[in-house]
Amino acid sequence: MSNVPETGRTSRVQIRLVMIQVLVLSMFLTLGGRLWYLQIRNGDEYYHEAKSNHVQRVVQPAVRGSILDARGVPLADNETRLVVSASRTALMKMKDKGKGVMTRLADVLDMTPKEVMDKVRLCDSQTPAPCWNGSPYQPIPVTLEATTQQALQLRERPEDFPGITAEPTAVRRYPAPGGARTAQVLGYLSPVTDEEIQKAKDSDSPHLRSDQVGRSGIERTYDRQLRGKAEVTSYEVDNLGRVMGQTKSDRGVAGSTLVTSIDARVQAVAEYELQDAMKVVRNETDNITGRKYEADSGAVVVMEAKTGRIVAMASQPDYDPNTWVGGISGKDYARLTSKGSNYPLLNRGIQGMAPAGSIFKVVSASAAVRAGYKFDDKYNCSSSYSLGGRSFANFESKGHGPITLGDALKFSCNTVFYALGHKEWQRDGGLSPKNAHDWFYRTAREFGLGSETGIDLPNEVTGRIPDRKWKQNFWKANKNAWCKQGKRGGTYVEQIAYESCLEGNQLKAYDSINFAIGQGDVLVTPIQMATAYSAISNGGTLYNPTVGKAVISPDGKHIEMIKPQSHGRLPIDAKTVSDLDKGLRSVVEPGGTAAWRFGGWPMDKIPMHAKTGTAQVYGKQTTSWLATYTKDFTIVMTISQGGTGSGASGPAVRNLYNAIYGLTMDGKQDLKKALLLGPEAKLPRIEPDGSIISPEIRPYVPASPEDLEPAVLAGPPAPPAARQD
Repeated sequence: MSNVPETGRTSRVQIRLVMIQVLVLSMFLTLGGRLWYLQIRNGDEYYHEAKSNHVQRVVQPAVRGSILDARGVPLADNETRLVVSASRTALMKMKDKGKGVMTRLADVLDMTPKEVMDKVRLCDSQTPAPCWNGSPYQPIPVTLEATTQQALQLRERPEDFPGITAEPTAVRRYPAPGGARTAQVLGYLSPVTDEEIQKAKDSDSPHLRSDQVGRSGIERTYDRQLRGKAEVTSYEVDNLGRVMGQTKSDRGVAGSTLVTSIDARVQAVAEYELQDAMKVVRNETDNITGRKYEADSGAVVVMEAKTGRIVAMASQPDYDPNTWVGGISGKDYARLTSKGSNYPLLNRGIQGMAPAGSIFKVVSASAAVRAGYKFDDKYNCSSSYSLGGRSFANFESKGHGPITLGDALKFSCNTVFYALGHKEWQRDGGLSPKNAHDWFYRTAREFGLGSETGIDLPNEVTGRIPDRKWKQNFWKANKNAWCKQGKRGGTYVEQIAYESCLEGNQLKAYDSINFAIGQGDVLVTPIQMATAYSAISNGGTLYNPTVGKAVISPDGKHIEMIKPQSHGRLPIDAKTVSDLDKGLRSVVEPGGTAAWRFGGWPMDKIPMHAKTGTAQVYGKQTTSWLATYTKDFTIVMTISQGGTGSGASGPAVRNLYNAIYGLTMDGKQDLKKALLLGPEAKLPRIEPDGSIISPEIRPYVPASPEDLEPAVLAGPPAPPAARQD
């Protein structure tokens, strides 16, 4: 008999049927669970999400706030232009990726098709400028300068230009009042990126795809206040894109106005005088190399001595910030970022580093007093100082015999500070330090050197104070390279690398000797030295330098003052501050190293203080430094590869002070011509409609040499040595 069941199914078939039934049942259960999850558990969420798929947002960017100088003169504002933009999303949906539309658009705008296509392509590591580095989903400006006729052509034939818009739009403008570009201080704008949108999504100031954001300068620091809030209107549309109704409207708010402490008139003078000083010195010959000075870069800082507010800051080479408006061209981008142009985007006021040279001697004099040396004691100013078979000389090897520390500043005597630096190194234990005080290095750091000043500009550099800790860290980082490159008895460079490999972590005697006159591995910035000299002027307070002075709401009703803040005091007592002040005054008096540049200065009315500096840089010509102050203002100027402090920077700084105080070269004062008799106290007034009444700025016209007597131009005679620092 057969074992087949009456159903005619074997046990194997029955098992398979059961498995299929279980599988089908589990699939239904899974599907049912998923439907429950979607429709009940998360039903509301997905309902709103589906609904939003039929909502279109129309964004009207906020008008960016203006940036004003201290009297209300616009340094950055907006102007209305006809902007033609392309929707990359719409173009990419076309069969030809929008090439036909862009070709027709190019014809209307008098551009080549390639120029238009380059404008709307996306930036990446392989794509050179011009390209679009903002969000690919927002309209991309093709031109900011469309004519009315061009805009009408595009609007009258929308079927030929799908994805193309032509609208009047507020566009950033940098008017350079009186010739004051203020480029590196202002910075520039560029479109927001997707990464920035995501990063700021949950913040109290989220980005929209239409936003332009500050990339450098105060445009970046105060971007949140300047940007405002865009107006966003949401419309409900059907599947065909037809508007069914308005669902939501977020009212926009214009950006706030930023009032700065910059004075556009002084800024124009600073820019002109720095550039002119560099031109003049390029025609002079370096006595050491026999070559013309290169004067390849420079900076000048004008600061309110009692508050730290920046009145002017110029950097060379510079650039026109309008170059960035609407997207930068490949040619301009290459020029601004190439070695050949010497990187004009750098703000050398806060990013330019060089040895300080003799303007550092106020630090060394202070350190000596802290170490127990008396300011008015006598110290030998010999023509040279010997150490281990090496001779360290004064400029032109001129000595002055026993002098005080005040006179050491006046004559800029290197050997006085060489000896003090050496003695302190010995007292600290030399190569085997024990409980070293390191007065010179500590004092430098407590003067604010080797760290950021706290200025409200991005990307400030710290400089360098090469103390024991720095030496150790630097040696660890470079030891392998030095050991590989070094060779005993080889070339100069090979021998230096060999010695550094073996003992580069040691603070040696010649390190401290060089440090005492601001040489060796020390690096400072103009803003650091301006902050330190301002502190001497105001009695010892180190202020955070600031460019921003106040943020004013669009209607002018709400004012947020940016008050000066201190980050410490000089590490010396009031008597030492007073002694330094007297010593620096003597620098511009007869016999001082800056006297020949300040002949005829009215010392009785406006006491002047100064320190000249000539820093030696390996492989380059000397760097010129001049640090000065009055009771109101501090001015520090530096010119890389520009020669001596008083020689290269002296005339420019003198002309700056003349313009500020309304002085002639013979010291007569015309108050009507004075730009600033003191810091600007009042804020500019902004009307309820947002308008600003600002004074006119005329271009700076320097005094003509033909109008002055030769004796007045030259000033009193000075010995050669005094002219060299």
